[in-house]
Amino acid sequence: LLIAARRKDATFTGDAASYVVTEWGEGTEETVLTRPFGKYPYRPDDPADYHAAAKRLLHMQAASLVRRMQYANLKHPVVGISGGVDSTLAVIICAEAVKMMGLPADYVNAVTMPCFGTTDRTYHNAISLMEALGVSIHEISIAKAVTQHFADIGHDASVHDTTYENSQARERTQILMDLSNKYSGLVIGTGDLSELALGWCTYNGDHMSMYAVNVSIPKTLIRHLVAFVADSDEASQQLSKDGRTSHEVLHDVIDTPISPELTPADDQGNIAQKTEDLVGPYELHDFFLYYAIRFGYPPKKVFELCCIAFQDDFSCETILKWLKNFYRRFWTQQFKRNCMPDGVKIGSIALSPRGDWRMPSDAQYKAWMDECDCIKA
Repeated sequence: LLIAARRKDATFTGDAASYVVTEWGEGTEETVLTRPFGKYPYRPDDPADYHAAAKRLLHMQAASLVRRMQYANLKHPVVGISGGVDSTLAVIICAEAVKMMGLPADYVNAVTMPCFGTTDRTYHNAISLMEALGVSIHEISIAKAVTQHFADIGHDASVHDTTYENSQARERTQILMDLSNKYSGLVIGTGDLSELALGWCTYNGDHMSMYAVNVSIPKTLIRHLVAFVADSDEASQQLSKDGRTSHEVLHDVIDTPISPELTPADDQGNIAQKTEDLVGPYELHDFFLYYAIRFGYPPKKVFELCCIAFQDDFSCETILKWLKNFYRRFWTQQFKRNCMPDGVKIGSIALSPRGDWRMPSDAQYKAWMDECDCIKA
């Protein structure tokens, strides 16, 4: 931890004359770790502290967006709404930002863009949330445009590969960008810190925006923040046209499996493409990210701490499997972070190449993977 702090602190010179080396100790022995390590290192454990922290984080997000819009002389946030937790928090922040600016809620242009993988559950949650917040609702189906694009590039629409998926993500981004020009607005990014760490975003698709309000908030904390908003007194009073309160809608959003919904639903109309089945549980990845990046711990120590924190939830074999995936994806996806858009820094971890995380896109990571391979689960 000290070594990691010294790497980041430019005031530490490493001059031998500035400190004294003291030898101590009578050998080594195996000890039992008694300090607790929580599953969610990004949030306080005490409820009172957490409520205060949640209010502060939400205010910081909204205030940063206000500052950016005022600087750019713009008044209309443009945000894509999928019915997932990330875009849900983003539109809540947009609504709060225009309120802080003394503007009506309908200055927020919220856009839902259903396509091949959109399920009824996420669609209706997106619409209900927008109705409850009173923002301007735009519904634009992208199925026809994407089908035409497949024809243009000669892609077989029955092949559900990355071309099939990313074409949808990039079409949505194009629509948001062009709507922002139409309404003299600002495209608000919805992606979070966890997705950016894993590179779980479409390059020049949801990867791109004009200002990202969730960029330094991990997925697990976003869920907690949405739950905090859902349980507020105001949420129990806001009603959508289907009669549900914001409290009910937001909790259904939290309970919905995380998915980009870029492949068709199953035969029952449920989400078939579940992110955590593909890249691993975000609870684990957020834990890895905190101790690997914030504390600078090596893979073996991160693994051992994770096994302690999640001993009742995951086996050590499962943790090791996803730890290897974390390191592989974190290193190989740096190219996406090297051209990420501006966003607000909240908390102690950020991956912006402009001040927090500078790393070559083709950096070698063999040493980290070799240590992972030596870990015995």
